[in-house]
Amino acid sequence: MKFQPLHDRILVRRLSSEEKTKGGIIIPDTAKEKPQEGEVIAAGPGARNEQGQLVALDVKVGDRVLFGKWSGTEIKMEGEDLLILKEADVLGVLENSSAERQVA
Repeated sequence: MKFQPLHDRILVRRLSSEEKTKGGIIIPDTAKEKPQEGEVIAAGPGARNEQGQLVALDVKVGDRVLFGKWSGTEIKMEGEDLLILKEADVLGVLENSSAERQVA
C-alpha cells in the first residue's frame, strides 16, 4: 500500500532504541520509552503561504529526524507502527557524524 501525506505532513518510521545501557544492562520492552528519533519515509508537497504559493518542506524522504515525545498520530500500516507528523513537530534533522562519514 502506498501512502502520500498531504500538505506539510510527513510519515516517519521510529528508529529502535538501544536495548542495553552503556553499562551493559539489558532494558526490557516494557521499560523502554518510545524513541524520539525516526526516518522520514514519505513527505507531502508542502504548505501554502498567504499568497497561495506552495512552500516546500525542509525535510525530505530519508532524513533522520528528532521529534517531540507526544508528537504526531500513530498508525499501523501493513503490520508496521508508523507516525504521521506535521513538519512543525520536527525538532531537527540529524546529520552524519564524522565517524559515520569515514565508514561510508
